[in-house]
Amino acid sequence: MTRRLALALLLAALAAAQDVPAVEELKFPPLKQVQIPKVETFTLPNGMRLYLLENRELPLIGGFALVRTGNLFDPPEKIGLASLTGDVLRTGGTAEKTGDEIDELLENLAASIESGIGETSGTVSFNCLRQDVDEVLAVFKALLTAPAFRQEKLDLAKTQYRSMIARRNDDAGAIASREFSQIIYGRDNPYGWRMEYEHLDRISRDDLMAFHKRYFFPANILLAVQGDFSAAEMRAKLEKLFADWQVKQPPVPPFPEVKARPAPGIYLAEKEDVNQTFFRIGHLGGLLRDPDFPALEVMADILGGGFSSRLFARVRTQLGYAYSVGASWGANYNHPGVFRIAGSTKSESTTETIRAILEEVERLRNSEVTDEELKTAQDTVLNSFVFNFDQPSKTLNRLVLYDYHGYPKDFIFRYQKAVAAVSKQDILRVARKYLRPQDLTIVAVGKPSDFGTPLAELGLPVHKIDLTIPEPKRQAARADAGNLAKGKELLARAQQAVGGAERLAGVKDILMTSEIVLQGMGAGMRASQTSRWLAPSVIRQDQQLPFGAVSSYSDGQTGWLATPQGVQPMPAPVMRQVRGALLRILPSLLLSDRLPGRQVNLIEEGVIEVQDSSGESVRLRLDPETGLPAALIYPSIQMSGPPSTTEEILEDWRETGGLKMPYKITIRRDGAPYAEVTVREIRFNTGLTEEELSSKP
Repeated sequence: MTRRLALALLLAALAAAQDVPAVEELKFPPLKQVQIPKVETFTLPNGMRLYLLENRELPLIGGFALVRTGNLFDPPEKIGLASLTGDVLRTGGTAEKTGDEIDELLENLAASIESGIGETSGTVSFNCLRQDVDEVLAVFKALLTAPAFRQEKLDLAKTQYRSMIARRNDDAGAIASREFSQIIYGRDNPYGWRMEYEHLDRISRDDLMAFHKRYFFPANILLAVQGDFSAAEMRAKLEKLFADWQVKQPPVPPFPEVKARPAPGIYLAEKEDVNQTFFRIGHLGGLLRDPDFPALEVMADILGGGFSSRLFARVRTQLGYAYSVGASWGANYNHPGVFRIAGSTKSESTTETIRAILEEVERLRNSEVTDEELKTAQDTVLNSFVFNFDQPSKTLNRLVLYDYHGYPKDFIFRYQKAVAAVSKQDILRVARKYLRPQDLTIVAVGKPSDFGTPLAELGLPVHKIDLTIPEPKRQAARADAGNLAKGKELLARAQQAVGGAERLAGVKDILMTSEIVLQGMGAGMRASQTSRWLAPSVIRQDQQLPFGAVSSYSDGQTGWLATPQGVQPMPAPVMRQVRGALLRILPSLLLSDRLPGRQVNLIEEGVIEVQDSSGESVRLRLDPETGLPAALIYPSIQMSGPPSTTEEILEDWRETGGLKMPYKITIRRDGAPYAEVTVREIRFNTGLTEEELSSKP
């Protein structure tokens, strides 16, 4: 019975399937007209603009404050200030509650409050159940008007930003997007600036508080709320809530204009650990209010908007070059966006892929598109735009953005009508007018040795992109004659404390064995180490680790690194660490007043800084009673991750060969415990030779 029933159902399904129309025969009703709900607008007595949208579908209330600010207002020496202000505004809490206490409160209420500052606006938003709105609004108001910007949360945010900088070259696609945007806009203005370690190091809590004070004031804020409430009651509630916030500031200046010039050519970022090339091709785009924007958006969809686009059909389907490829005509509310073609391809087909893309751009400029291409692209653009208004919260957000940027309230309807009216002649006209092959910037991130054809075969100049991440610059103390003289006096005291300058000068080589216990990353791991130094700049270290032996050698200029995986030339970050280690060899460091190329400078009472001709530096803090070196402080460059500040605390001083040397070293990084070093033996002038030290294992 069961089998007969299953067979009957299968036959019925097959019969029904015969009545199913083909895809091209499917008919769809036209899209419903976007309906704009009624939004109540008011201006509160303190100057804040208020937008209220009733939505009784669910017992929820949400809203956001839109602040006229942005990272375009960052000072050039403190890039990242706006972003840090936006992040720590929320995490830093208020005078009454820490950020962690606010987290706990909101979690118990199933509510949220978030904050952030982007390129041309800042936001503080909230969402909650209707019955909790008073409690959540009180916290929202406190964060918006008087955030505490607690120092520990600023420190945490800066650490996270440093990690972002350290990892910014990990992803090839992200490199391509970043470099492309910065080349298009130019690196000498806020649209193309890039945050570096040195910028973060200059930003203080006072800077965040000053930034907030300048831009967060009532007349500079649009406050929008939607959800399950009566507009009249919500207006009264907000008027009362913000009645005591009467801060006034001068009007915020306009955002800077984009003054970018075309940067044609090929820009190559070499990345050896990839087997495909990520590329970005394009030039400056336009504004959303441009009369030709609707036609340009349809044009871009025809070129590279989806599976039916020309780039997809040619570059991926026909030629099989690209893993992904697409195009868009970028437009912003208040400054030009970027026309962008983006994708990735097998390394060996890099040049051919770019050539095919350039040919498709030219083809779009030389002949009309087909009726089918036009219809498909128009439908795609119109259908996707509707999703900006499929929820009341999205509608409110869009309407407030229109007002914020000075767009007419009926902009959506003008836009829809213009898209629907685009013709084939319009596509050809805007392609010829706005697509400028002679101005195209081409950014490629990949492994050039794997390119089947060199990029130069495209007939365009090829510029190398330097992906080096600049190291943080420590602000040096004033190196005037007085500080230099006092620095040498302090160093002379340290020389005398350890045994005298002449005994130090007599040290020609050092052999030291020690035991190391890691306390930070890899806590509990133990290692034994033998370090050998031959004056002036030959150094070798041999370590026995749980996973095997690691050895390194350098003459100060070149070197090698040996691990269980084999011997390799010393990587650049390790070479930089070696140069710093050479400067910190204690007998040599204490003679810096007589070594060429070194400068000894007083930083503060009891602290001197020694810097060599290559820019390496270390700070030496002396014990005020004994004059012995108490600590070495220096920037540490890591193989991965952001730079850190390392402090070596020197203890357990013993006499060795007529000199006092530390036999216990406690290492801290960024204030946290990192390692304990116990010295087993120190020997001077053992007769080491460079040939012996350079011998590979």
